[in-house]
Amino acid sequence: MEFEPWMLLIFPLFFGMGWLAARIDIKELLSESNALPQSYFQGLNFLLNEQQDKAIEAFIEVVKVDPQTIELHFALGSLFRRRGEVDRALRMHHNLVDRADLDNDKRQQAIFELAQDYLKAGIFDRAESLFLELEKTRYAKPALEFLLELFQKEHDWLKAIDVAQRLTAVSGQSYGKLAAFFYCELAAEEIAAGDSAAARGHLRQALTAYPNAVRATMMLGDMAAGEGKLEEAAAIWKNIETQDAQYLPLVAERLLNAYRSLGREVEGVALLRDYLEKYHSLDLMNVVFDGVLKNEGSGAAYQLVRDELQRNPTLLGLDKLLEARLLEVPMDRRADVELVKDLVHKRTRNLAMYHCAHCGFKARQFYWHCPACHAWDSYSPRRSEETGIPL
Repeated sequence: MEFEPWMLLIFPLFFGMGWLAARIDIKELLSESNALPQSYFQGLNFLLNEQQDKAIEAFIEVVKVDPQTIELHFALGSLFRRRGEVDRALRMHHNLVDRADLDNDKRQQAIFELAQDYLKAGIFDRAESLFLELEKTRYAKPALEFLLELFQKEHDWLKAIDVAQRLTAVSGQSYGKLAAFFYCELAAEEIAAGDSAAARGHLRQALTAYPNAVRATMMLGDMAAGEGKLEEAAAIWKNIETQDAQYLPLVAERLLNAYRSLGREVEGVALLRDYLEKYHSLDLMNVVFDGVLKNEGSGAAYQLVRDELQRNPTLLGLDKLLEARLLEVPMDRRADVELVKDLVHKRTRNLAMYHCAHCGFKARQFYWHCPACHAWDSYSPRRSEETGIPL
């Protein structure tokens, strides 16, 4: 396309249109700014200077002057709740819910915020009723999630299961794994109360909700073992291999004790050695070590740990190797090995922890429910060194 002289006229036209548009935007901005109370700008200034208390007071003045500032009401209410000033948050959101001029969408938002205030305040019955009001609204999923949190706090596992099922329907995402944990909690309460039949029923429901519910399988095995049905218990525990083999170390000692009580300890050790060959685990190795030591002697136990350490070198494995070595060395040379073992053992104490993947909390025992952040199934059944978690 060739340049034509008349095209020079287009540039001044574009500049003129841009200048006019800018003037209109500036006028509108000035008009909107003049409509806002001075307290609004004072509040913004306080926020920028990180003076939250003064900012809140300034924004409260804005709300008094102009009750139509709905979004500012919501912002203030949420801020009060986060700061722990639940009474002020409740008053703010109650005022919104009671307003006759509020449209339906804003009213639902106000109810949702008010329900969270009651939850924060520990007034669970009011929170529950308000969250239930929102089940047919666009707040259905978050409202049900808050209800799930509420019922867990109350240990109302039946209601928690019901909400988990409704969440599955609303979200299209399966909450079966979580429901299985709630069934296990019910079963644990029933076992403590001596109601074995009800406990078994709920554990089977857990496996229906989530077929790979290892905890339910472990509990069913424990119940069978407690009734002296050791063959049945061992058969149940062995199902964990098909559910999730990484949890086998949690039942390794149970399995060995069951076989030992049945007079088939050698068979039990062979089973666990087969597991160890397929699914390396430090905890599994420790149980196999004890079995081999008792049945085959210290030389075989030492060779077991040595082979495993070559296959999977870890400091925890080295600590076990030194323990096995102490059984073999003469008394006059034992002091040096004990010194090295003590040094390694001190280093490995933190490596032998279980670790919550959700909050990072570390513990020496395994938890299905983190005692710190209350997340479910957040602990790996493997020790920190095995999972590569840094100290």
